[in-house]
Amino acid sequence: MRYAFVACSGLFLLVACVMALSATDAALMAAQKGNPIPATEESITKGRQIFQRFCRSCHGAEGRGDGGGGPDGVQVANLADDKWDHGSTDVEIFKTIKEGVPPDMYMEPWEGRISDDDIWNTINYIRDLGKRAKG
Repeated sequence: MRYAFVACSGLFLLVACVMALSATDAALMAAQKGNPIPATEESITKGRQIFQRFCRSCHGAEGRGDGGGGPDGVQVANLADDKWDHGSTDVEIFKTIKEGVPPDMYMEPWEGRISDDDIWNTINYIRDLGKRAKG
């Protein structure tokens, strides 16, 4: 009987820990090895559509930070260059898009407005923008 209590207590603790993970943490844990969506033409096309709808106003049509929609006095990130201020890996970029850029939130969080898959597709598109800018 005592072992059953210990086993149940352990299981309860495990379930409580899993439930305590935020949606972002769970998505990041699932993607520890990088972007779970391959950078296919289909993914890049989907990412381009998301980027044009949600990101272009600040980052510009080609991702150069020249969209004009950013906060006054803030230089919006150029996503087509080699310098990344808020993470350079796909997982770090995912977190930046999902959670925004604290503490002043110059880039607002997109969690709840863009699905995780759409964020990953957008990252594939941003990577493609950088390749084309260099080429």
